[in-house]
Amino acid sequence: MMGPQITITPASPHSEDALHCIEAYFRELDARFEPGFDPFASGYAEEADLACFLILRERGRPLGCGAVRLLDEHTGEIKQMWIAPELRGMGLSSRLLRALEREARELGLTKMRLDTHHSLVEAEALYRKAGYAEIDRYNDNPYADLFFEKTLKD
Repeated sequence: MMGPQITITPASPHSEDALHCIEAYFRELDARFEPGFDPFASGYAEEADLACFLILRERGRPLGCGAVRLLDEHTGEIKQMWIAPELRGMGLSSRLLRALEREARELGLTKMRLDTHHSLVEAEALYRKAGYAEIDRYNDNPYADLFFEKTLKD
C-alpha cells in the first residue's frame, strides 16, 4: 500500500478534502473520549495559525491529514493528525508524521511539540517510536493529558 496509490500533499485546511478528514477526526475523538469531544469548546475548530496542512490520499480519496501550527519562530506543533481506521497498521501514520516534520524543517523550525489524550494509545506509541519525549504541559488544551517534544535534525 506504500506505492503511488498513496500520496501526501499540501492542501488548504478549508478545502473539501480537508474538512472531510477533520470531521472524521472529530467524530472519532467524540467516540473515544469520555465524556465526548466538542471541537468548539477546545479551540480545535479555530486553527487559523496553521503553517501547513497535509492530506493523505489513497487513490485520490482523502483518508488522513495533519497540520503544523507555529508556536514561535523555532517551534511548531503537530495538530489534527488522523488516519482513517481502515489504513492503520500500514506505516502510514509514520509516513505522515515524517512529512509534517519535513514541512516544519522547510519552515525553519527546529523543535516540534504535540499533545494527545491517554485513550489514543496508538498515537502515543507512534510519537514515542518517532523520538518524541514526554514533557510537562505546555498548553491549556482541556482534552490533552500527554505532551511531547522532539528536536528536529537536518
